[in-house]
Amino acid sequence: MGDLFGLFTNNLLPVFLAAGAGFVLGKVMKLEPQALARVAFYIFSPCLVFDLLTSNALDNGEILRMAGYAFVQMTLVTLLAGAVGWLLRFERRLLVAVMLAAMMPNAGNYGLSVNLFAFGEAGLAYASLYFITSAIMANTVGVYLASLGRSGYREALLGLFKIPTIYAVILALVFIWLGWSLPTPLARPVEIFSNAAIPTMLILLGLQLGHAEWNGKIMGLVTAGGLKLIISPLIGLGLSAWFGMTGPMRQAGVLEAAMPTAVMATVLATEFEIEPAFITATVFLSTLLSPLTLTPLLAFLGS
Repeated sequence: MGDLFGLFTNNLLPVFLAAGAGFVLGKVMKLEPQALARVAFYIFSPCLVFDLLTSNALDNGEILRMAGYAFVQMTLVTLLAGAVGWLLRFERRLLVAVMLAAMMPNAGNYGLSVNLFAFGEAGLAYASLYFITSAIMANTVGVYLASLGRSGYREALLGLFKIPTIYAVILALVFIWLGWSLPTPLARPVEIFSNAAIPTMLILLGLQLGHAEWNGKIMGLVTAGGLKLIISPLIGLGLSAWFGMTGPMRQAGVLEAAMPTAVMATVLATEFEIEPAFITATVFLSTLLSPLTLTPLLAFLGS
């Protein structure tokens, strides 16, 4: 029990304290998260990804393996959510909402932070690859699900060109392949922005949770939360063996798979009017309950 308490206080409590500061600040100062979200999305996140990939020098095989793992893991949990929702006879909008909530992990502001605290820079580098893949999934499969056929693949694919981390990955791969490094006047701002990414994401998480709403759809909440916090990491564990993942790669991949529902699911649900209040409640509750599943998972992964 002491080990579990130590894992919680050292790896998860710092995340909740930092996010709690953002939550309180948002409530007291009436701050909206949109401006900070854009700064993190367009500046800090791309710099973090570029810095992690170039400084850790992951080879292309490792990058493709982690991306493939993340894609298959998120696809399987989404299909399972659809099957469970269909068996429980959820109406169509709620069914899509449950699938979105189960598919989209908070691999960014929560997942990257916990991986950094638990597994250091090596784990953070692999976690960033999962995060990038989840962003691609959100802007393709997620958009397609949320639109219920109104947007289609063309708009979803065009949305990829709006994700700055994609360009950061491509640029990092070019630098790794050619053995280049940034000149000092560029390297130092990139390092500064990279260092600012994690704390900014944690404050942003608190601001976003401050806008959670409750809508009372208990069965849907239990289904989405159970799939996200329990079934998803179990799928991740099984797939990690199938993909031959070991060490920090396995630790980061499974931990990211266990993350609660991302706020991005609320963004899509609001845009396409697919149960936004339900998904916001799922984000809040899954985040609040996540230490109960993540703490023993950290103990297992670290053993």
